[in-house]
Amino acid sequence: MIHDYLSLSILLFCLGILGVISRRNVFTVFMSVELMLNAANLAFIALARLHENMDGHVLAMLVMAVAAAEAALALAVVILLHKHTGKVDTNVFSLLKG
Repeated sequence: MIHDYLSLSILLFCLGILGVISRRNVFTVFMSVELMLNAANLAFIALARLHENMDGHVLAMLVMAVAAAEAALALAVVILLHKHTGKVDTNVFSLLKG
């Protein structure tokens, strides 16, 4: 049973990595990062159930808090990027250096 959850977690994490590497749209990249964070949450909770303690649940809550902060920052960056360039591709991030 635990192997099913961990296999699903690994599959979701690999799909997230594939999405980050292969896509150019900022929204798709951020959705892929969120998918990787959710895969980590699934692994934390599955392993916590296996060891019958609450450490994995606490880590999952911490990851959710980090994901919420990351989503807020990502939205601000995307709005700034769209305001300056009119595009939301990752290729135009070099324009934000100055």
